[in-house]
Amino acid sequence: MSTDGEKARAANIFDVARLAGVSHQTVSRVLNDLPNVRPATRLRVEQAITQLRYRPSPAARALVTRRSRTIGLITTGGPDYGPSSTVLQFNEAARHARYAVSMASMLESDPESLRSAVELLLRQNVEAIVLIAAHRGALDAVRGVELGVPLIVVESSGRSGFHSVGIDQYHGARNAVRHLAELGHTSIVHLAGPADSMDAAERVRGWRDELAERGLIAREPMWGDWTPASGYRHGGILADLVLGEGVQGDSARSDAGFTAVLAGNDQMALGLMHALTQRGFVVPRDVSIVGFDDIPEAEHFTPPLTTMRQDFNALGRDIMQTLLAVLQDDESPDLPSTAPELIVRESTAAPRVVVAPTPVGASRK
Repeated sequence: MSTDGEKARAANIFDVARLAGVSHQTVSRVLNDLPNVRPATRLRVEQAITQLRYRPSPAARALVTRRSRTIGLITTGGPDYGPSSTVLQFNEAARHARYAVSMASMLESDPESLRSAVELLLRQNVEAIVLIAAHRGALDAVRGVELGVPLIVVESSGRSGFHSVGIDQYHGARNAVRHLAELGHTSIVHLAGPADSMDAAERVRGWRDELAERGLIAREPMWGDWTPASGYRHGGILADLVLGEGVQGDSARSDAGFTAVLAGNDQMALGLMHALTQRGFVVPRDVSIVGFDDIPEAEHFTPPLTTMRQDFNALGRDIMQTLLAVLQDDESPDLPSTAPELIVRESTAAPRVVVAPTPVGASRK
């Protein structure tokens, strides 16, 4: 049913598209009595036209023949490895599908900034918009924006209410914890990404659930900001936790601290390893560490980093495949999320009896 605001003005083709749950191109195909429209879809469009008392203009009838073959892409948040790789691979997939991509990037995802980005892209006659949503605030903001074209959201929860594509961060985190638990670790700390990040939230959820299923305690996660500096800062906190709990002599009880850390991304894992090594810990002899992303540098860390590899090539293809299906009003469900792959390297090993870390410069007997 139309709102009071819609009744106060003449309905347009985008109003009909929203009410019928289709793209404006499909409304135009119905208006022009063109083929390749499902009977059920055609009926919904005709009912929306009647309900809104829509009178098509010649321009509206011609919309379907004025395809721009241009996709709008909005990115939110900083230039982190995951979103940047997603942008690169989506652009490549779009090029192979013979579409151009017009981009709008923003650090903040408030409604005003998002509305400006949408208006900029719509002025370029884009056929659809892809939103790479780093934070849940971007989803809240876009709900109040009049788009008029199909929207595809790249996010990991699958609960946005939009057509969405993403990588299964939840099961990725569970697999990382499973790897550590099967090595014998029972005290697994999580250094998470920002609290408002949807990817970080899904990884926290997976970490908690895998520990709970195994009867292990989940401490409150530490919250970083994806940077090596935040990993270094929290690595110092973790080291102080062990050193400040009365660790004396050659050994301490294994419950005096932690034996493994799941880092929310590889950059934070790098800073974490730096801080722990400075304080005399040896990875993985004293602490096992798992990262997330498998950045190109991960296999060259000291030691090489065990991590969860995300297939951004597949994600770019999945975004484009979903987008094309929506433009064609294909009513099939969204594609399932791809799962990260565990890449085992030298930063994880079975736990040993927890010992006091060797002071830097000293030798362990």
